[in-house]
Amino acid sequence: MIACLVTDRRRFVRPVPDLLDQMRRAVDAGIDLVQVREHDLEAANLTDLVQQILAIARGSGTRIVVNDRLDVAIAAGAEGVHLRHDSVSVAEAHSLAPFLVGRSVHDVAAAKAAAGADYLIAGTVFATPSKPDATRLLGVDGLGAIVATTSAPVLAIGGVTLDRLGAIAATGAAGIAAIGLFSAMQLPDLLREARRRFDSPRSPS
Repeated sequence: MIACLVTDRRRFVRPVPDLLDQMRRAVDAGIDLVQVREHDLEAANLTDLVQQILAIARGSGTRIVVNDRLDVAIAAGAEGVHLRHDSVSVAEAHSLAPFLVGRSVHDVAAAKAAAGADYLIAGTVFATPSKPDATRLLGVDGLGAIVATTSAPVLAIGGVTLDRLGAIAATGAAGIAAIGLFSAMQLPDLLREARRRFDSPRSPS
């Protein structure tokens, strides 16, 4: 299972210090990917935050990508960029920087249009507090349709809970992306249990 933590410093009492503490716990727990999604920050402050997170992850297997801000990803020396569904094309991003390029997709057509992406994040799969106004939910059937139409690894996002991991894994998805799920203090135990539940439906019967 590929596990992607999406950041949201506004959930914390001390936004930046607490976020950096979360990054240390996540890296120590072996999180695969961190998407820095702090779109309200100006470029200079966001670049500084990304560089602090990169310093925490240095020497580990955790890769750091920046949400949509290709300029910040390049300036900070991040390992990639995660494009919104309405952002520049995957090909354009690849042409500007030789690093990891992911994209958010919401349907099969968008997944097909994202050819060349290193990974896709598909959602919103289930109802979630972070997007209470989402009217179009993929559900497991929609997620499975996206997985079937692309060769890129697909990560599910939106309403991801431990109890739903088996259903997500059964679609053929490669993993999950989440904000709330990875906010737990006991992140190593949570991540270990998440991997166990996700991988169980894939085990030979």
